[in-house]
Amino acid sequence: MASALTAATRRRLDTQHLQDAAFRSATQLFAVGVLVLLGAILLALAVGAAPAFEKFGWRFLINQSWNPVTENFGALPAIYGTLVTSLIAMVIAVPLGFGIAVFLTELCPPPFRRPIGTLIELLAGIPSIIYGIWGFFVMRPIMAAYVQPALTDSLGQVPVIGALFSGPPFGLGVLTAGIILAFMVLPFVAAVTRDVFLTVPPMLRESAYGVGATTTEVVRDIVLPYTRTGVIGGIMLALGRALGETMAVTFVIGNANRLQPSLLSPGTTISATLANQFAEAKDDMYVSALFALGLILFVITFLVLAAAKLMLLELEQRAAK
Repeated sequence: MASALTAATRRRLDTQHLQDAAFRSATQLFAVGVLVLLGAILLALAVGAAPAFEKFGWRFLINQSWNPVTENFGALPAIYGTLVTSLIAMVIAVPLGFGIAVFLTELCPPPFRRPIGTLIELLAGIPSIIYGIWGFFVMRPIMAAYVQPALTDSLGQVPVIGALFSGPPFGLGVLTAGIILAFMVLPFVAAVTRDVFLTVPPMLRESAYGVGATTTEVVRDIVLPYTRTGVIGGIMLALGRALGETMAVTFVIGNANRLQPSLLSPGTTISATLANQFAEAKDDMYVSALFALGLILFVITFLVLAAAKLMLLELEQRAAK
């Protein structure tokens, strides 16, 4: 009887070891598959962009021309538009998202917290083309009739920064695209920030309020130090979304391959250029230039996410000391 039990136990253990080994191998395969897919995408972009970089070299990054007829291509206007629209979006979305998160976790009456939070999360599910249509038919007339003329008459007259707000009020432009992007990434910033704020132990909050701390002091001295890693992660997630957004930006940025200092002027981004021109690109050099833009966008996004990861690691190391 004892030997039979021992044999059964041994078989069961052998089966468990085989299952563990199979599970470990499967998860490793999934992880390697992601790396292989990432490498394949990077390789395809690099191979497609090689002719453009062979012809133009690093001048492709600083050249302002984009002329398919003469096959003279440069990425600077698209790079500039991508970075500036994303910066405008983050300048608007981060304070608003932070304020929404503070309101939902610290000030909002409990019966309204879940409905408001759900509505904010639903904004993230709206297709980008809907934002683009809304921006073109609603935001563009408002920008052309009210916002841009007001900016031109006020900030446009200020020395140094006046060039950023000069020019005719088209309604379309870099500023409009940045505002639309802000609406798109706001749900990511607000939802992630709210979720990480909720991870703060209630005892810490109650202790701070118990010794007479105000809401501002609790958020500044308790909530933010405890959750800063998650908050920065949410901001970088939103920035990655803003850098790669296509359809909404294409509707409202004006799609002009020109580098202009004014935020009110039409411009372009890398993703908008790809969406507008890939279907009509016939010549090999034209296609290669578009592949080069895709590779540049890939590298920019990778560098932003890598910098965010390094920043988070640095914050964690400081917190551990």
